Amino acid sequence: MTTLIAQSGPVIPNFGGGGSNSCVRENRTFCWDWFTSHWSSNFQPHLVEHIVLTAIAVSVGFVIAMVAALFAYRRNWFEQPFTIATGILYTIPSLALFQILVPITGLTRLTAEIALVSYTLLIIFRNILTGLREVPEDVREAARGMGLTRNQILWRVELPIAVPAIVAGVRIATVTVISLATVAAIVGVNQGLGVPILDAIPTTFNTEFIAAAVLTIALALVADALLVGAQRVLTPWARGRAAYR
Repeated sequence: MTTLIAQSGPVIPNFGGGGSNSCVRENRTFCWDWFTSHWSSNFQPHLVEHIVLTAIAVSVGFVIAMVAALFAYRRNWFEQPFTIATGILYTIPSLALFQILVPITGLTRLTAEIALVSYTLLIIFRNILTGLREVPEDVREAARGMGLTRNQILWRVELPIAVPAIVAGVRIATVTVISLATVAAIVGVNQGLGVPILDAIPTTFNTEFIAAAVLTIALALVADALLVGAQRVLTPWARGRAAYR
């Protein structure tokens, strides 16, 4: 019995007595000193990994979805098959998709990225296509009257007007990826804020779990705010119109 207890280890991490360690031993709601002392060794690296996972997934997903949406905008027949394919990927539970990919690509960042990219495609594709199709026809007519070619109208008129819808899709995709990236740790991809969350579950250590969860939420809020700011920079005419009203 003694051997089994020794092998199982303590439920709550034991860092000795005195000071803030009493907070750890008693497993209080949040031990700030423990969090700050483990910031550089635990939370900061995993936060950076989470940001990288998200940035790569959203960037790759955006490029694929943009190319697909532009093609579907010119070739209507392509919309339905692409929507069906990405819709199937979107409906697969994240844990199941990770498990399907592990035997193929292993416990690597590539496994996580393939799964995360797949969840961005449908959202961004639909928003880009919707934004392009909602451009007023009289605006297109005016552009044609100015002598602009079809491609010039697309890049100079239609895409700029569609920016709010496009950014809305990217915002949803980004928040989705940030939340789903935590699941990567469950299947053994040892990256992102899911790692400290997974470490805290079997020990029921409140501080580690809460800190990782709050960092994930904060990252989502900051990313969303940055994208809102980017939209305002890319659509200065919208600010002027709002001020005029």
